[in-house]
Amino acid sequence: MKQRIFLALGFITMCAITAFATGEAVHGVNYSFAIFTTISIVFAALIIGWATEAAQFYISQGLALAILAWMQTLPEFAVEAVLAWNQERELMIANFTGSLRLFAGVGYPLVFFTACISHYIKTKEIKKEIIFDHEHWVEVLSFIPPLTYFLFIYVKGSLSVLDGIILISFYAIYLFLLSRISPKDEEETEDLAFVARTIVKMKPRNRNVSIVLLFFIGGGIIFFVAHPFIEGMKMLAFSFGVSSFVFIQWFAPFVSEFPEKITAFNWARKVKKAPIGIMNFISSSVNQWTVLTGMLPMIYNISLGRLEPLQLTMLQKNEILLTIVQGILAFLLLIELRLTFYGTAVLFILWFIQFIYPSIHSEITLVYLVFILIEVIKISYRRKMPAAFYGAAKASLLGSDSSTPLK
Repeated sequence: MKQRIFLALGFITMCAITAFATGEAVHGVNYSFAIFTTISIVFAALIIGWATEAAQFYISQGLALAILAWMQTLPEFAVEAVLAWNQERELMIANFTGSLRLFAGVGYPLVFFTACISHYIKTKEIKKEIIFDHEHWVEVLSFIPPLTYFLFIYVKGSLSVLDGIILISFYAIYLFLLSRISPKDEEETEDLAFVARTIVKMKPRNRNVSIVLLFFIGGGIIFFVAHPFIEGMKMLAFSFGVSSFVFIQWFAPFVSEFPEKITAFNWARKVKKAPIGIMNFISSSVNQWTVLTGMLPMIYNISLGRLEPLQLTMLQKNEILLTIVQGILAFLLLIELRLTFYGTAVLFILWFIQFIYPSIHSEITLVYLVFILIEVIKISYRRKMPAAFYGAAKASLLGSDSSTPLK
């Protein structure tokens, strides 16, 4: 197994370097260059993922998923930072809205259906829902502040440095709440990827050096390849006759989030760890709603050399509104701390429709609003506090010890 992994990595690297060195442009587009930068981004994100998976055994367990999600989205941060520095305002919005919609529309279904298939293969029983641990109320309820504030941003039609500071402060509160949760027992090392598992079993000094080295290598690759990666995406979009906006919105975040999907898929295969896969995507979503979008006006203004709000066009406002309503629906579908087949199917089908017909902003936004209304009515009809809010209330009564099971 070890030999196959190293051979595969070596083969991919060799092919990438060879393609980069010998590739020729076809109709003005160097496909080898685009392939090389794409492989580099994926490989860098995998390296960072391995390092973070190993590091999570030596930090507070309550913060492990948040830190893992943050490190896994570094490629996305790098892409957005380059777009903001180059003042490509239209593509900035395209990338982060596409990324967020991929998390809910593709990420959740990936975990759910993988867990269902694995469960059926093992037990011949149909799994109808994924139930989360009660302390995951933090992740679910952390959707509320950024989604609410983005409605304000949508109405005023601009994104300023002050908005960025407020959004980042939401993430700081999110991390504080996670730090208040009592640690769990350590995850079995057999659940880790081979590289991360090997690092965990090393002697402390070698282990620490290996983790730092992987972070350094992964971060270095991203630093040097982020800009060429974006240019490669633009070239591919032009060659296929697709607008840069659509290509950057869907393909770029899919590539940069690829390692995250691999990690979540691996958790989902084990069925009992499927909730962790969903929480990994939720942590990444909260991260991008707050820190990633918060940094955009800051980098944009530094590049401009003056303070100036990032004015949103009507297209950008429509993209943001569509992303907001999808986020609200996802929040309502998770508010009982479970993800059902119905909720998963709704999120995937609505995402698939907007992916196939990207121009129907108003229509698909209206459909989301209808489903939001349905969920609000269903919650009201139950006449009891949703599990996420009950978990928050229980945690506040217990102080920092929120590990006591809910009844």
